[in-house]
Amino acid sequence: MTDAILVLCTCPDEASADLISEHLLNQRLAACINQLPGLTSVYRWHGKIERAREIQLIIKSRASLFELLRLCILSYHPYEVPEILALPTSQGHQPYLDWLTQETS
Repeated sequence: MTDAILVLCTCPDEASADLISEHLLNQRLAACINQLPGLTSVYRWHGKIERAREIQLIIKSRASLFELLRLCILSYHPYEVPEILALPTSQGHQPYLDWLTQETS
């Protein structure tokens, strides 16, 4: 097990995805963020089935930074209840893990 985590977060548009990404990187709470446009989310909200076009963020960070990362996302995210899910990593390419740690220190 490593300290590295992947955090998933969906955004409604490119502007909010860029804003969140910039703040996470500037505060060194993430080493890298992939923005995957063209995502369609289907979900239940207030008793109705909804569909939305979104951008999926895949945020590379460390478990020890998760709480600060979560608070940063909440500060800039337009959704009432944004997706913020941290997935642990059990293994990784050590040079990449070293780089991730260096960039988030």
